[in-house]
Amino acid sequence: MAARCGSGDGQDSILEPLCFPEQPHDGTSVPGLQGPTAELLVCLFCPESVRLQQKDVLLKHLLLEHKLVIADVKLIADLPKYMLYWKGRFLEQPVTDFCSVIKTNSTGPVEKQEDYFLLCDVLPEDRILRERLQQKRLEEVLEQQQTERDDSSFHRVCMFCSEEFTGNRSTLLNHMAREHSFSIGLPDNIVYCDQFLDTLQSKLDNLQCLYCEKIFRDKTTLKDHMRKKAHRRINANNREYDRFYVINYLELGKTWEEVQSEDDRELVDDEDDDWSDWQAHPVSAVCLFCDHQSETMEQIYTHMKDAHGFDLHKLRTDLNLGFYQQVKMVNFIRRQIHQSRCYGCQEKFDCRDDVLRHIQAKGHVMKLPDMSTWNQPQYYFPTYENDALLCTLSDSDEDESDRTNHGEDVPVIAEDISDLRALKQTSVLNQLLKSRSSCS
Repeated sequence: MAARCGSGDGQDSILEPLCFPEQPHDGTSVPGLQGPTAELLVCLFCPESVRLQQKDVLLKHLLLEHKLVIADVKLIADLPKYMLYWKGRFLEQPVTDFCSVIKTNSTGPVEKQEDYFLLCDVLPEDRILRERLQQKRLEEVLEQQQTERDDSSFHRVCMFCSEEFTGNRSTLLNHMAREHSFSIGLPDNIVYCDQFLDTLQSKLDNLQCLYCEKIFRDKTTLKDHMRKKAHRRINANNREYDRFYVINYLELGKTWEEVQSEDDRELVDDEDDDWSDWQAHPVSAVCLFCDHQSETMEQIYTHMKDAHGFDLHKLRTDLNLGFYQQVKMVNFIRRQIHQSRCYGCQEKFDCRDDVLRHIQAKGHVMKLPDMSTWNQPQYYFPTYENDALLCTLSDSDEDESDRTNHGEDVPVIAEDISDLRALKQTSVLNQLLKSRSSCS
């Protein structure tokens, strides 16, 4: 398991997702990744400042004028706040108290030697700042995505025809993919959808092809060009679109076009494909309280209710929990039990068996602490990286049956679940954790 042993003071010591044992098989403004904005980047040493989209100008200024380099700038979630923080700190203490010093031409004459300064997350203060900005950005983006998932006031006209769509954004996105062969990805992969569609509509209004970005003389010529050249997609090299894909806030090592290419493969309509020999691996969801595994979600929910008295559906209804609140609740319970601590009263025990006996004896199975205890950004991240239970959480009771009727005959598309092992290996938090380990 990828975790450190529990500390004596009871502090949370899980730094990376754990891993369940493998079961053998039988045979608003956009935070972080922002587009053009009026927000300014300030120099850490002088009054110089530039707009955020001109960050390379300021980074060059820092290098040439002040001999300072900031490591891994692209991994900083909120660069303006990061710069303001360190500007204040450099006013309090000299730069050498925080930065590594790199001496150039160290074997040459003293008069030709120069000192350069490296500001990076090897410094614990810098690492904590980056992690805090990352968590804040992730929380804001996921809350925005949840709002868009629940929004039923969406109203927009299709960019390619005159049909109007109301209700949920997925109706329009599915229509464009189905009727016009234009897909920007699964609805649940996208955030700030209105801004995304505004950006695309503006390009079309300016008679610009969305793929090759050439300008045409009239709308008819543009339409014929996009149809004949199969340019019914967006430009994969245009970084302007990065901020509209949730994956870019979760996995900075994986770009949105990789996700889109995966989605495009799913949309290919090849009648010659034969899926008769395709078999899915069993889900193998693990109980919250014991090692029991089930191959269907209904079985694992029934097991937890009958064997342990834990009714996840009832908790979700009673507390009116959204999707991401359920994620945090499950990860919180997993973490507390792993650390032999009762999640209801926070009493610490010597082993998991003792805490489970306590939970049953004291009737704490359905007792959760105040929401502020577990509704925290740290519990967005899975306690167990292969936790299939997280993949089954729903937004409402309607999701559990085929009674759902969205009124538009919209195909139900499951929440996109990224490869959690890849997330652990490529996320900015993993980089921070490696640095923490190296400093320990």
